[in-house]
Amino acid sequence: MRGLVIDTALGGLSVALFEHGTILASRHELMARGHQERLGELVRDVAAEAGGFDGLGRITVTVGPGSFTGLRVGLAFALGLGAALDRPVLGITTLAALAGSVDSPGDASAGLPVLAAIDARRGEVYAQAFAGGPAVV
Repeated sequence: MRGLVIDTALGGLSVALFEHGTILASRHELMARGHQERLGELVRDVAAEAGGFDGLGRITVTVGPGSFTGLRVGLAFALGLGAALDRPVLGITTLAALAGSVDSPGDASAGLPVLAAIDARRGEVYAQAFAGGPAVV
């Protein structure tokens, strides 16, 4: 089954299409603003490179914490695309996505605890601990 992932939560825009854990195509651009202008183009490019949306089973999008405007753009786009393609849309926290990017099968660090942290500004951080996948705190 194929999956499309969209991340607009932080200072960038990331889109990837994967199948059975293998990334078929991906794009990433650093940007603080302008997600709404680029998101559709990046999804189009990723889909074209991966051979389209045939077999797409779900769309996953980050739901925060992060930039309110970026999150709103990503969620609205994912929900619209999900409705157009009649595919489910799943939300994943930005911290879970960040932690998941560290652990990969066969990696020497696989299964070790991971602390995902994001600058919340004003001297604060968003943080969550994960152990082998699920959150522990």
